[in-house]
Formats: sequence, structure tokens, C-alpha cells
Amino acid sequence: MSIIGGPHYSSDTKLGLGLVAAGIYRTSKSDTLTTPSNVSLYGDVSTSGFYLIGLRGNHIFPRDKYRIDYNYYFYSFPTKYWGIGYHNGNNDANETDYEDFRIQMRTDFYFHIAEGLYIGPGVAFDWIKARKIADKRLWDGYPLKTTDFGIGVQARWDTRDNLTAPEKGWLIGIEQKFFPKNIINSRYFSYTDFQLNYYTKAWKGSVIAGRYHLKYSYGDVPWGMLPTFGGSSTMRGYYEGRYRDKGEMDLTLELRQHVWRRNGFVVWAGVGSVFPKLSKMRLNQLLPNCGIGYRWEFKKHTNVRLDFGIGKGETGFIFNIDEAF
Repeated sequence: MSIIGGPHYSSDTKLGLGLVAAGIYRTSKSDTLTTPSNVSLYGDVSTSGFYLIGLRGNHIFPRDKYRIDYNYYFYSFPTKYWGIGYHNGNNDANETDYEDFRIQMRTDFYFHIAEGLYIGPGVAFDWIKARKIADKRLWDGYPLKTTDFGIGVQARWDTRDNLTAPEKGWLIGIEQKFFPKNIINSRYFSYTDFQLNYYTKAWKGSVIAGRYHLKYSYGDVPWGMLPTFGGSSTMRGYYEGRYRDKGEMDLTLELRQHVWRRNGFVVWAGVGSVFPKLSKMRLNQLLPNCGIGYRWEFKKHTNVRLDFGIGKGETGFIFNIDEAF
């Protein structure tokens, strides 16, 4: 178990202080071949009024017969909203201040079916409230507070050599979640999430990592559950939530290079977009993304990362733990 913290700055949260307690452990002392489990308790506060606390990890059972992936967090985020759709997000005049208060819980259980193949059920819970809104017109009548509980199934083919800083292997996953109308959910909707990651060593000390991601939702989707990108993981440099719609796609290619002792750097380039239907995705609405980052390995396969991302008309700094994907 190690604890690390420090200051950071991003266009989303401004100047902040982050703290992460990260641990790596094994569920069986005699099984040294199975990928170790990991857990992180993380928190953040910033001068914008943002605060967050969360717990995430990957629990690997002995002999890798089962896996549990989980991420639980809540935050209060003074942020901005541009409305729904590419054209609203691309219009600077739509920028509206509000506070996003959110509780999110994700738990996915996997059965090990065959070499690298995992399938299992999952549950999701989201409580979202928009408050302190400067201008409600862009919400276009959507409820400002929603509670959503979903169940589903996911399948994953995972041949990565480790989960937090892969150097080789594949990750191909598909997830289907359903949010049925019931005493908790006031509306029915669902989403399909697909990702394909690839990692390979190119030359000494280098890793080339690629990621393709597509998320598409169906039904009466709440504004806070619409697919989006930005922030610390996808399309770094874009303001998280600026572009949102029923569908989202992003593609990233990244070079990770070890330089000296615990130090390294990364460079990446990519594109992404949002759209109401797959048939309405347009090439002239693709958004560019690129950036550069510094890496410091404070535990084996556990990196502290400082990234500077560049998007269309905006930039952002990100301080976080583990690789973006």
C-alpha cells in the first residue's frame, strides 16, 4: 500500500489537491502467476469548489476463476453545460454554469470461461442532480434530478500482462445495461458499450497503446446519463461533458516511453465525436485530440501521470493515477 498526493490543475476543476492510496495484493500466496489485484482510495478538492471521494479496484480470485471490477464515488462539481448534441457543444455562447452533484456505483462480476475470456453480470446505480443553474433553458425540459438503477451483462477478452500499466496484450469488451421503468427508474433506457484496446512493445522501453471506444444509448435517456467524453481518461483536454448525445465514439493512439529510472513520457493523438444516431455520424464533426504527458512509477505497474491535452479550442492538465487506458 502506498499513499501519494499533490497539487494539480485542470481546465475543469482549476487548482486542486489530489490524494490517492493505492494497493496491490494477491488473494493466494501460492499463486504468483495470476495478475495481482489492485485497489485505490482516491480523493480530490479544488479551488473551484469541486470535491470527490471514491474507491475503485479489480479483485482477482485465486487462479483467476472469478473477477470483480468496481468503482464507487460521489462528487460535487461546479461545472458547465452546453446542451445536447454536437452543434450545442460546439457553440461557445451556450456555456452555462451549474453544479453537478452525483453518486455513482458500478460493480461487475466475471466468470473465467476460457483463456482470457470473462463473462458475467453487472449492476449500476446513479443519482444525479443539477443545481445552482445559471440558465435552465438548455435542459429543454429534462428533469434536473434523476435516480437510475440498471442491470446487465458484459463479456471481456483480456490478455493484458497487467491491469494498471499494460505493456502487451488485448482488451476487447462489450457491455449491455438495461434501466427498466420501475419504482426507482421513472423512464426506460439502455446502452451498449464497446471497447477495443491493444498494447505492444515497439523498441526498448516503449509501449504503443491504442483504444477504440463506442457507446450508444437507446430510449428515454436522462441528460446526465448520455454518453460523453473529456476529463482524465477519454479525449483528454476536452471539458468533461461539453459534448454529449445518444452516441459517442473516440479513437486514441498513444506512445509510452520509459526514459530513466522511474521517469517516462507519453504522446498521443486521437479523434472523437457525439451523434444522435449511428447513421448521423459525420466526418466534418470529428473532434481532434492530442497531448503529451509525464510518468513517474511510484510502484511496479502503477504510474502517477501528469497529462496536458489539447482539443478543439480548449486545453487541460490532468493529474491522476494509472494510465488513461
